[in-house]
Amino acid sequence: MKKRARSIPRQYEVALACFGLVVISPLLFLAAVLIKLGSRGPVLFRQERVGLNGKKFTMFKLRTMTVAKSGPKITSADDVRVTFVGRYLRRSKVDELPELWNVLRGDMSFVGPRPEVPEFVDLNDPEWVEVLEHRPGITDPVTLRLRNEEALLARVTDKERFYREVIQPYKLRGYLRFVRDKSWKTDLRIGARTVWAVAFPATVKPPSKEELQWSFAE
Repeated sequence: MKKRARSIPRQYEVALACFGLVVISPLLFLAAVLIKLGSRGPVLFRQERVGLNGKKFTMFKLRTMTVAKSGPKITSADDVRVTFVGRYLRRSKVDELPELWNVLRGDMSFVGPRPEVPEFVDLNDPEWVEVLEHRPGITDPVTLRLRNEEALLARVTDKERFYREVIQPYKLRGYLRFVRDKSWKTDLRIGARTVWAVAFPATVKPPSKEELQWSFAE
């Protein structure tokens, strides 16, 4: 197996995460007020994800859905659980900002494969094992290409099957290519591309059906 690739040094990530949390604190405060005014429930959404070497951790995001005791683990563009305020937070990616706390804690990096919920991870799969040798991240090249993931899910009836059979295999293939060529230089490039994509989302080309290997009936 290929030796684990280098990433941005941990001390720089900690410093940047601290700086980022201070800078965005007014935005987080405003978002928190809007969330509380828009629906009942906590400001933060906590969800268990699979991290480095298969260790589970709690990932933090701003809450964008109504509070429910149960529901699908995946979200589509037509999901009725998403609140009015939540749609804007998701579209702008502001809901992801609390993940800086996960970076500070060491659960995540700025750049790395997106952490998945345990239900969709097979720890007996050698490909997943290889991906999980790397700390999960806020962004990665696969996530950038799949900015339209929720729109894709809205086009099918059996969303979980589509996710398992089409989207997740596409992600795993992309994660493997990414981690096998990962370095601090690629991390910086992906970070810059992420900032650009957030500012100008129309510039991101989504994957084609051929890339997704989409043979699933819509």
